[in-house]
Amino acid sequence: MSGFQSLKKNRQSQLANLTQQLEKSQQTNNYEDERMWKVTRDKSGTGSAIIRFLPPSDGENTPWVRLFTHGFQGPGGWYIENSRTTLNEKDPVSEFNSSLWNNGTDAGKDQARKQKRRLEYYSNVLILEDPANPANNGQVRLFKYGKKIHEKITDIMSPEFADETPVNPFDLWEGANFRLKIRQLDGWPNYDRSEFDRPTALFEDDTKLEEVWNKQYKLQELVSEDKFKPYNELKSKLDRVLGLQTASFSAPEPTPEEDLLESVSDNYSSTAEGSEDTLSYFEKLADNV
Repeated sequence: MSGFQSLKKNRQSQLANLTQQLEKSQQTNNYEDERMWKVTRDKSGTGSAIIRFLPPSDGENTPWVRLFTHGFQGPGGWYIENSRTTLNEKDPVSEFNSSLWNNGTDAGKDQARKQKRRLEYYSNVLILEDPANPANNGQVRLFKYGKKIHEKITDIMSPEFADETPVNPFDLWEGANFRLKIRQLDGWPNYDRSEFDRPTALFEDDTKLEEVWNKQYKLQELVSEDKFKPYNELKSKLDRVLGLQTASFSAPEPTPEEDLLESVSDNYSSTAEGSEDTLSYFEKLADNV
């Protein structure tokens, strides 16, 4: 039987096979990293949990990593990418936003705000109490959080008042549990009521502490070079998404203007932890268009 005759004879089974492959591809698009954990919120946007931030894993120096991302839509589609400014390198979106901010128009500044970098932090945490998903209790997972929670961490490490004792919340012996409390406020998840408990040992038994420590994930892998597309590839995509000509803007140093842009924009949502959910929201939108 020729290949063409086989194609004709088996076309019904091929339809079933294609349907199966389509289902697999849809499952792949909806893949979520099982290492990641986030609080489950109810219909009103409320959620809570108790977690413990963990110290740097073996071979790493800090208990968190920072990641800058961009997520916005233009005439040519969606731009959802990690920013190379995470690596202290130039990024085409930051450069373009700088030129928009400096062009002296309100329209330019508005567009720059919409396209600004979004800051995310990642840390290892031990989940102590997850009321919505008790099966998570006792697990070490990666936790993505934004500027507001990071401020609470820095506040307890470097308190503002002289009568407050600095606490390293990542310390296994003298750190503090974190009560994560989320509510919906003005359309954004709000973390103002989240707080650290009094310092206490995570466990009294060092054997248990070492067991938890050994379960941590390597944070630097989240911001390794292979997680970022090359500058030229990002530039081509940005031009396509925004309909720009290749040489339509100069490339000034982006850092001062970008930092100013973030500072100004953050004043509009200073209590919202928007960066935690924004990129995943953009990705879901992009998958549906």
